[in-house]
Amino acid sequence: MEKTLNALTPLRAPCRPTPELIARYDGRAPRYTSYPTAVQFTPAVDAPTYRRWLAELPPAEAVSLYVHVPFCSRLCWYCGCNTRAVNRPEPIGEYVQYLLREIAMLRQALPAKLVGSGVHFGGGTPNMLSVEELAAVFAALRTAFDLSDGAEIAAELDPASLKREWVQAAGRHGLNRASLGVQTLDPQVQAAVNRPQSYELVGACVGWLRESGVSSLNLDLMYGLPHQTTENVLSTVDKVMTFRPERLALFGYAHVPWMKSHQKLIDEGALPGPAERLDQSECAAERLQAEGYVRIGIDHFALPDDDLALADQDGRLRRNFQGYTTDAAATLLGVGVSSIGALPQGYVQSIAQEVGWRAALDAGELPVARGVHVTPEDRFRAEIIERLMCDFGVDLPSVCDRHARPLEQLQPALTRLEPFIADGLVEMEAGQVKVTDLGRILVRSVSACFDAYFEPEAVRHAKAI
Repeated sequence: MEKTLNALTPLRAPCRPTPELIARYDGRAPRYTSYPTAVQFTPAVDAPTYRRWLAELPPAEAVSLYVHVPFCSRLCWYCGCNTRAVNRPEPIGEYVQYLLREIAMLRQALPAKLVGSGVHFGGGTPNMLSVEELAAVFAALRTAFDLSDGAEIAAELDPASLKREWVQAAGRHGLNRASLGVQTLDPQVQAAVNRPQSYELVGACVGWLRESGVSSLNLDLMYGLPHQTTENVLSTVDKVMTFRPERLALFGYAHVPWMKSHQKLIDEGALPGPAERLDQSECAAERLQAEGYVRIGIDHFALPDDDLALADQDGRLRRNFQGYTTDAAATLLGVGVSSIGALPQGYVQSIAQEVGWRAALDAGELPVARGVHVTPEDRFRAEIIERLMCDFGVDLPSVCDRHARPLEQLQPALTRLEPFIADGLVEMEAGQVKVTDLGRILVRSVSACFDAYFEPEAVRHAKAI
């Protein structure tokens, strides 16, 4: 039965930015899933660079793995991922054969058979792989890496194409964490973004995942989509609460049609404005908190006993390309088109187009397109930004001590912070920076004050709210 508690009455936050503050600070800002951000990636980091970085990895340290599957059964118009819709199995099968070659090539470049502490399948839609293809990928991963029994195996799944037998097969391979893309259950909004799916379908998928051993379930929701209102956002929240997932993510739609041409199919006139987006986000957050979920970072929620909530409580929360995470590995290795890896030396991204990616593998090269070498200065600023994004606060003198940097070096950033302080969005005393409840929704803009590369006028990022 669908929950009707509180009906659709929005809870009102005691403290929200005024329309004037929204207009002043709702500029474009990075999501800071890395620092430096992908905007700073260049072809100067190439395949030989990546090979050298891989060879230098400590053999005794565990690594995390990311597998990108760039296929979907449908193209959702809001999507910002590197994917394409296919209705034949052949392109997927051919892609998997190349993926297996890349995994083998990656193993050859490593100094040893490293421990894999976790595997994250993303996309696109990983459940577009057949059961046999999924088995082949897992066999290749286990040949290249030591995946322990306690490894976290996670996948992002689309309910529209998910099948019970696929979930059962994934469970046999160790799937223990899954994320279902729900986004919205409102039919008008679904039609406006080409993503129809029913409450009953999502419920069936949840049941299959639970019976196959998935103990941690995340549901992705969105706000800011065309025709979304606070009322229909809350209606979706109330419906998915009947599934009692361990985690939820509440993402704001990023309208970037200059980067993703299919977003031009979305009626811009039907998009809610900044104030409406804020109301949708905050009312949904309040509803989730009233249901017992802990608010984590800018867009995640978790039950109090979930690992993510415990990490947040203990100050161990991290942020990477998958968003907020408990992953403590210093190295993330990605395979598949457009996948991004994070190594102690820097970031590396694979070729985003399948043709080029395949050509590199055919030539015996790791399919690197670009990346960035991380400097000591970058690491210094990365820690500040990550703590702001995770904890909404940072102890600047302590960070400066750890990186042997004078606090005075941050004076330009502190000057950029002054308007936020004057408007009550940030508090600072003795180098302790704290984002207030009023400023929480604008933490990306606050973090940008410490970004040495950030260009406020560049149209490269989504709106901060």
